[in-house]
Amino acid sequence: MRLTLFNEGRLGLVDGDDLVDVTDRLAGPGTPGPAGALHRYIETAARDGAARLDVSGLPRVPLTEAVLRAPLPRPGKIVGAPVNYLDHKAEMEYSTSIADLGVFLKANSSVIGPGQDIVLPYTDKRTDQEGELGVVIGRTTSHVSAGEALDHVFGYTCVLDITVRSGEDRSTRKSFDTFTPLGPWVVTADEIPDPDSLDLRCDVGGTTRQRTNTADLIFGVRELIAYTSSVMTLHPGDVIATGTPAGVGPLSHGDRVVLDIERIGRLEVGVDGSRAAPYEQRPGRRSG
Repeated sequence: MRLTLFNEGRLGLVDGDDLVDVTDRLAGPGTPGPAGALHRYIETAARDGAARLDVSGLPRVPLTEAVLRAPLPRPGKIVGAPVNYLDHKAEMEYSTSIADLGVFLKANSSVIGPGQDIVLPYTDKRTDQEGELGVVIGRTTSHVSAGEALDHVFGYTCVLDITVRSGEDRSTRKSFDTFTPLGPWVVTADEIPDPDSLDLRCDVGGTTRQRTNTADLIFGVRELIAYTSSVMTLHPGDVIATGTPAGVGPLSHGDRVVLDIERIGRLEVGVDGSRAAPYEQRPGRRSG
């Protein structure tokens, strides 16, 4: 299944050129809250098992007429994998990789969906795109082995890990509002038997900047889940951004960023630099 949120937070299943509104069937009664209807379904599926879904008779909306939202607008947590491709390690001239650095956390308030804009914070600090495969956790996971890790995955999505090249800690530089575009949907794990064999391409302004296959990850998806779950318990709806390949580069006002991952889909967002300010004018700056 391909599941996403659309219009006013309805839960949609992609069926050909349509979105089938499965909110009432999968998310249950009542308001799902800020985490969204898909998050509620993932939690329900973890507890009660995935629903066998008959979509006959359910309302449909053409994809071209729907406004897609981030499928998980407020994940419980977003885990990042720094320096998880050797070519990215080389281009940034890092002496360390994920094996040395471990993982980091991004603020869940940084999530936006398809068609929205990345907002550049500074006029004089480079802000880069980083195209990544996203893993959505489906079961509470702690100290899982690499061999069993994929049994704990609900699905996969496209993630852009936007990053300011300044001096702060990674979690600060990557947690500005709008810095985690996510979508356009979550593809359930049964449709992707091997997440470590997916082509990934990221274009900015019509030019391809990043092209790789997830086979080149230093920590593959299985190993990354195993390592992360040895540090922190993962919960249904948590997202792991698996790391970015070589080709990161600066974003400018008016750019269109397109991330395309094989078997998952295409995530496209804009870039807005109209509110950017000089770095030295940031709140909390200390002189001397």
